[in-house]
Amino acid sequence: MEKVIVITGASSGIGAALAEHLTPKGASVAIAARREDALNQIASRCGGKALPIVADVTRRPDVARIVSETLGKFGRIDVWVNNAGQGLTRMPTQLTDEDIDDMLRANVKSVIYGIQAVLPHFKERGTGQIINISSMLGRIPFAVFRSAYSASKHYVNAMTAMFRDEVQKTHPGIQFSLVSPGVVYTDFGLNARHGGVDSREIPGGQTPEEVAAVIAGVIERRQPDVYTRPGSQQQVVEYYTNVGRDGASDG
Repeated sequence: MEKVIVITGASSGIGAALAEHLTPKGASVAIAARREDALNQIASRCGGKALPIVADVTRRPDVARIVSETLGKFGRIDVWVNNAGQGLTRMPTQLTDEDIDDMLRANVKSVIYGIQAVLPHFKERGTGQIINISSMLGRIPFAVFRSAYSASKHYVNAMTAMFRDEVQKTHPGIQFSLVSPGVVYTDFGLNARHGGVDSREIPGGQTPEEVAAVIAGVIERRQPDVYTRPGSQQQVVEYYTNVGRDGASDG
């Protein structure tokens, strides 16, 4: 896999596991996050195939710099993985303006900034792939205490589909892929705004390495929409089938 791949949110969790999964297979990676020490540790484990870039992907200038530094080092970008994000623990009736703004900034704007920053390069080359890491909570709103987070991932899902529809009309060689993990055993829960349970204590989850292997497959096969756990798609179908049977409006 001799590709150049940008991974945001790469200082830990899924992003770090993905970098360490891809580089032994021949990929070069630009790994971006805010924590310099952690990035450098990940880069050191990637055998000289990683470019660490300290950046805050909620800021457009930082995202533009990720593009320019990656091109300066590797000469091209083949795949951009929007992995950065954050959770928030609060019931919907308790959400504040700050809560909503935080989730839009961390989980939605960071994705849009990444897409818009790398698209000119992809359009010039006529090829490329953008992978947005969503969540099962972006498919099924079954964790009420994750209300704003779940809504932000629904937003990402819709934007992924609409970017794909718009861009592929003129540039069919550019793929937009959506990856939906369930529970992943990372610090996500502990790092959620307003606190949260340790994701590792929730049964039935996956390791970051397992999710990274699925994402690597998405890069190889350029699939548009992938769940990381078997049975997840059927779970979504059954949820919305049951919602309809409960008499909910189709509108």
